[in-house]
Parts: sequence; C-alpha cells; structure tokens
Amino acid sequence: MYTLAIDFASVGVKTAQFILSFSILVVLHELGHFIPARLFKARVEKFYLFFDVKFSLFKKKKGDTEYGIGWFPLGGYVKIAGMVDESMDKEQLAQAPQPWEYRSKKAYQKLGIMLGGIIFNIIAAMIIYSFIYGIWGEHYLSTSQVKYGIEASEEAKAIGFKNGDKIISVGGVVSERFDANLTQLILSEAKTVDVERDGLPTTIAIPAGTIKKLLSSGANKKSFWTYRTPFTISDVAPGSAADKMGLKAKDSILYINNQSIAYFDQLQATLSQYKNAPIQVVVARANNEIDTLTTTVPSNGKLGIVAAMDPDRYFSTVTKNFSIGGAMVKGVTNTIDKLGFYVEQFMFLFTSKEANAKDSVGGMITFAKQFPTEFTWLSFLSLTAFISIILAFMNLLPIPGLDGGYVVFLLFELFTGKKVSEKVMEKATTVGLVLLLALMVYANGMDIFRLFK
Repeated sequence: MYTLAIDFASVGVKTAQFILSFSILVVLHELGHFIPARLFKARVEKFYLFFDVKFSLFKKKKGDTEYGIGWFPLGGYVKIAGMVDESMDKEQLAQAPQPWEYRSKKAYQKLGIMLGGIIFNIIAAMIIYSFIYGIWGEHYLSTSQVKYGIEASEEAKAIGFKNGDKIISVGGVVSERFDANLTQLILSEAKTVDVERDGLPTTIAIPAGTIKKLLSSGANKKSFWTYRTPFTISDVAPGSAADKMGLKAKDSILYINNQSIAYFDQLQATLSQYKNAPIQVVVARANNEIDTLTTTVPSNGKLGIVAAMDPDRYFSTVTKNFSIGGAMVKGVTNTIDKLGFYVEQFMFLFTSKEANAKDSVGGMITFAKQFPTEFTWLSFLSLTAFISIILAFMNLLPIPGLDGGYVVFLLFELFTGKKVSEKVMEKATTVGLVLLLALMVYANGMDIFRLFK
C-alpha cells in the first residue's frame, strides 16, 4: 500500500524558491539568444518566460518584439524570425529570406546567437559563485575533523561499516572535504574504503552491486553515511512523548535505563529496545543541571525529538575568506569544476555497469526538492548557480530542438560552407522535440511516482 504524506508549508517554500530560481535562469538564458540576435540585426518576434500554448498570462508588444509570460512552466523561448524552431512557422520559411531573418545571417553570427544562452548560463554561475565567495567565503567540514566518525546507514552496516568508523580514504583517494567521500565512492566505483576503527586501520571491501543500490535508494532515504555527532536536542515536537515528559531544546540525554547515550544513533538503537515500555531518562540541561525524567516509549520507538546536526556546533569547520579578486577567480574555477563534475556524473550514468540511468532521471519535483524548507540567500544562490550549470550543459547536448542540435548543423555549415536544408532541419527538429517532450513526460512522471513510494 502506498501513502502520500505532504508537508504543504515545506512544499510551498521549496516550490517558491524553485520557481524563482528557474525563472531567473530561463530569462538569462533567453537573453543570451536575444542580445546576440539584436547585435547581428536579426528580428526577435517573441521573448517569453514559460510557454504560451494557446494563450499567455501576460504579453506586451514593444517594437518588433512581443514580451510575455506563458502558462506552461517548462522553460521559455525567443522566437527569432526565419529560424527553424519549435514554433514550426512554415509560412514564414516558405517566403524568400529577408535581411532581418536568422537564415540570412552568416554562419558565425548564427552560431553566436545559438551559443549565447549557454554562455549566459555559465557566466551567471560564475557571477553568483563569485558573489557567494565574496560575501560568505568557502565553508566546509573536512574529513579529518569528523572526530566522532560516521553514522552509518543500514545499507552501509550491511557491507561492514560501523558507527564511529573514521574515513581515511576511498579507493585510495584521500578527500579534504568530508562530503566528497561519498561522491568519490560512487563516481570512481571504489572497491575499498579505508577507515580507522577503535584506533586501528581497517579496510572495508565494497561488494559488487553496492553503487547500484545506493543510486537507486532514492533521494528521500537516509544518506549512506553522515558525520556522527554527540547527542543534543535541537527541537521537541509539540504534544509528543518528549514534550510531555519535559524534554527541551538544548537538553542532552545521558542515560536511558542506565544505558549510556553519547550519540544520536545510540539513542535510536536504545529506544527501539523499549517500545511500549517505561524508561527512566537522565538529562543534562543547558544550565548544566541534571534531571531524571520518566515516560513510556511509543510503539514506533520515537519520542518526537530532533537532533542538533549543525557541524559548527561540534567541529572546527574550514572557513576561507576571499578578496574581491580572489572571489572572482574562485567563482570562475568553481564553475569550471562544477561543470566538470556534472559532466562526469552524466557520463557515469551511461558508462557504469552499476548505474541505472532511469533511476536517476528526475523532473521539476526533483529540482524543487533540492531547495531547503527555510529560505536562506546562501542556499538559494548556491543551488541557482548549480542549476544554471546544469541548464548550460543540457542545452549543449547535440539533440535537435536544443541549442546543441542547432550548433551541430551550424558547425557543419561553418566548416563546409554548405547550409543544411530547411527540410532536414524541420524533420530533425520535429524528431528532437518529440523525444524531448517524451523525456519530460517520463522524468516528471517518475517524480510523481516516487511521491507514492
């Protein structure tokens, strides 16, 4: 039986952030086509955010261009006169080419128009990252600072990991950033992970099929591993067993029925032993007072408390500050690194025996889920910059209907001096658009299906 549980407040915050981010990036991408078209004196007939199938939510004509907002939120477009595109304006294409049409322009000019959107998305990412590094600097948890070791998921424990293991290297690679270890495990398809366990080096063999299971586990499931933290309560659910017994934020549970509790994973394991049973809890308050509380553990083994997982609370995280020039350089290099990382991920899906591309396909809901439930400028800008990189890469794919498909035809024209016939362009674009539409339906359908899992 499938159930669908939705926190509408959280969904609303995530959705609003995604729509704002996506809208900004679509407008920037289309500006990347619009500006070169105007520079090369090609007429732009429409500039739209979202698609205006049958009707638009807003439109206004200024000069030769109609600006508007469509109702179908899957992107946006500029309609350039004399161009074979999704509008399939065959009536215009049947007429003799005019000087102000796209098809009358030189190959290098048309190439500039088509690459403009991709270039603008890359530049946008560079600017956003530069702004982030200039304002907030770089902030991360290093592998060496995870002094309490990892908290392993059930999948990780099944292949030999234990809570408290300290990661040394993954596939022989030592990662400075803790969050890079899981990426290294997946993309390198590592066969071993070296850890420190009880002060001694231990090598854990990664069985065949582990990466495949990890990739298909779904975004809503717990991470394969995370950093282990001492147990401190961040929040207490109103009306829960924890609330009724008197637990408060910033409390630390020291003992349950005389069993020592140092970490959150130990709390979970201990509570599971006392479902529907009474327990005595020794608590250290924020003011260092010690209290003893009692309650009966609910049948689900949970008291209704949230652990404080903020790494700054427990670890000396790495912080790097940048000058204006340094932030700009870091913004550029980080964009290049992120683009390379995404390309590596993309190639991995189609070259690895462990990966299953269909399990990794996602649509609008997948993107929206990446945004946090509470708005912060840092997270919003970081995700916007990365999505801009993804849009640039996806648009560069050599698929008719995407910018990359047009680029292939234009490179052929540039190097051979021969234009691809409009009939070939029309047929290729039609096939490409059908494929893209099918992919969008599939990706968004998978998103909806996963909601019920």
